[in-house]
Amino acid sequence: MDRLNAAMAPAQERPVKVLQFGEGNFLRAFVDYFLDIANEKTDFNGSIVLVKPIEMGSLFPAFKEQDYRYTVMLRGLVDGEPVEQTRVITSVSDAVDAYRDYDRYAGYARCETLRFIVSNTTEAGIVLDESDDMALCPPKSYPGKLCKFLYERAEHFDYAADKGLVILPVELIDDNGIQLRRCVKALAKLWNLGERFEQWLDDSCVFTSTLVDRIVTGYPRGEAEAIWQKIGYEDNIIVTAEPFGLWVIESAKDISAELPLPAIGLPVIFTDNQKPYKQRKVRILNGAHTSFVPAAFQCGYDIVLDAMNDPMILNFMQKTLYDEVIPTLTLDKADLMAFAEAVTGRFKNPFIKHALLAICLNSVSKWRARCMPSLLIYVEKTGKLPEHLTFSLASLMGLYHGGTLKDGKLECLRDGQPYQLQDDAAVLEFFAGSANLPVREQVEQFLGNESFFGPDLVKVPGIVDSVAESLEAILERGMRAVMEEKFPV
Repeated sequence: MDRLNAAMAPAQERPVKVLQFGEGNFLRAFVDYFLDIANEKTDFNGSIVLVKPIEMGSLFPAFKEQDYRYTVMLRGLVDGEPVEQTRVITSVSDAVDAYRDYDRYAGYARCETLRFIVSNTTEAGIVLDESDDMALCPPKSYPGKLCKFLYERAEHFDYAADKGLVILPVELIDDNGIQLRRCVKALAKLWNLGERFEQWLDDSCVFTSTLVDRIVTGYPRGEAEAIWQKIGYEDNIIVTAEPFGLWVIESAKDISAELPLPAIGLPVIFTDNQKPYKQRKVRILNGAHTSFVPAAFQCGYDIVLDAMNDPMILNFMQKTLYDEVIPTLTLDKADLMAFAEAVTGRFKNPFIKHALLAICLNSVSKWRARCMPSLLIYVEKTGKLPEHLTFSLASLMGLYHGGTLKDGKLECLRDGQPYQLQDDAAVLEFFAGSANLPVREQVEQFLGNESFFGPDLVKVPGIVDSVAESLEAILERGMRAVMEEKFPV
């Protein structure tokens, strides 16, 4: 079987418009995929150059062997029906190692047609390292690399306004563009790059903050050869993902005309305020996970898909979203309902095996960020406790109950079999040290711990009684029996 190459997937030569820091699965199945469609259906007419932002490891040899061609396979449910879509990506034209081939990398700063910089350097990538050094080739940190690259571009083009760049970070931190800009500006001052450069950054460059959403399952280990037989060629860097996608791009300056993605049906939103979309994702998608997963695990399930096939668990999740979360949000209700419906389809994707225990990592801080705002706003608006969200607190406590500390983790039992939970040390120590307390006292101490929840949840009327009653029932009769009684289908 032939390996995928340019002869099998020819493409016209296009000017370089995008420099991309990172070659990982997400960027390839998301940004590069979107821009590939833009090349086909619009006059975007641009190619992408990949940059390896760290010294260790690289997919670059595999990229070169395949002439920078690779396949994206989207698999999942669309309108309740299973779909499988494949696309050979031709939008990548080059890959350069910033460490081993610095001069060629730096040469792209002088590229006339370059307009966008994309990055996914992990959450730890956008940090200010004051020990970074402009003289290094390249600087250590991503903000350092970006600052030096932009400075050399500004100098080369004599600070021409039309040679500024649009920066599109997709790292999963709040206000990623704002944080990245702060780091670059701080380094510009630290390195004494001058007021002219700082003014050029402000006037000619656009730092966007983005919100991205797509589950990317990566290389299909164990399935690759069967997929190759299906598509008719070998591809050692094929990447799989779900069909759902969302890219929200926030900027003070309107750049939508330069990225004509929504017009061709791609799920891209340009806005001057991404916060409502961030809130929607956190409260509905992430909040759904955090609210039903502890209960589902205690009902004996190990992956999301199996839990979603249980009508009781599915009903619990949907009641949480439609009755208790959506009424607290500000976006258009039809939009929120459609997003929640999509979440159900994503959780029921037969191609994704998402482990419940993996979702349970740091459950207490996740509940605070994802579920607590919905609970508090619901109480404020209705004067009542939201039944499902309140029960999710009891199920979370049931998940952690009776555990003992072991190698920095909390080891608990489900049907006599051990499982381990990871969380902040203070959380694990609390549950290990309070296991023998009366249930109500444990609930009072947990909900009243401001380091866990910020505001004292004990002050929410009726919440201690409700959580304690549910937790006591869970410990006595088991999760499934309690849920069948409280939440019948």
